[in-house]
Order: sequence, then C-alpha cells, then structure tokens
Amino acid sequence: MRAEKKQLVADIATLLTSSDHVFLVSYKGLKVAEFSDFRQGLAKVGAECHVVSNRLLRKAAAAHDLSVLAEAELAGDSAMISGGDDAVAVARAVRDFAKGHEPVSLKLGALEGRLLRPTEVEELAALPSREILLAQLLGVLQAPARNLAGVLYAKTASVVYALQAYMDKKPQG
Repeated sequence: MRAEKKQLVADIATLLTSSDHVFLVSYKGLKVAEFSDFRQGLAKVGAECHVVSNRLLRKAAAAHDLSVLAEAELAGDSAMISGGDDAVAVARAVRDFAKGHEPVSLKLGALEGRLLRPTEVEELAALPSREILLAQLLGVLQAPARNLAGVLYAKTASVVYALQAYMDKKPQG
C-alpha cells in the first residue's frame, strides 16, 4: 500500500478509536453548501464528518480490532461521523438533517462495539437528552425518601388529629 493510503488508514483509525460511536451516512446528491451546513450542525454537538473510502474504512477497522465495522457491507459513497460526547445528540443531529435533505440517509452505526441498523440509530436519536435522563434518574432516586417523608408526616398528623379530637370531646371544666 502506498504511503498516502497508509496515512489515510491511520487517520481513519484515529477517528474510529477516539469515539465510542460512529455513524455512516450516504450523501450522494448533496450540494457542497448543504454538506457544509451538515458539518456545522454536527460541530455544534462536537462531532466531525469525513468522507471516507469504504475499502480504507474496512482496513482501518480491521487493523484496530473493530470487526463490527470491518465486516459491514458498505456500498456507495460514505461519510463517517464520529466524535462528540453524547451519541444520542450526534444521532439526533444526523436524523434532523436527513429529514430535510433527501440525499442524506443513514447506512449504519456502531456504538460501543455493537453494529446498529438505521432503525436502531433512529431509536437512539429519539431518546431524551442526557440532561433529561439524569433528571429522571434523580427523580426515581428521590422518590423513596419523598414517600417515606409523606408516610411519617401522615402518621404524625393522625396522632395529632386523635389528640385534638379527644380534647374536643372532653368536657370543659
């Protein structure tokens, strides 16, 4: 393999190993300005988009024990999206852009060593944001303490109400 190709494989491998998620999209028919808008939208969530050769992508994946991508069947033009801390935000950015631009379509995704079909990437994009999920988790964790406080309050209140009723019944005197 020529030195330029080896460097490209090394660059692709760096992109693959720097993130726990990768998405591949088809972009054929997309205008340059639209592709620039796509890249800018991805940059907002910390992701990068690079046009890659399917053959070189497979070589880079095979060289770094990413068999999921090395064995994937790819055809046509591919743009690889990687980076960003939140895979859900990246998947959502890809999905939202693809809705308005027909040439862009998801081919596949890989998340933490697992291959994702386009429908699974859509489901990933439909998840709530990380902040919302953390807030929901906090609510679940706080629920038992809140319920215990409510039960203790109710028991204390019932004793107070019983004493008040006794005092009200007792003749004044």
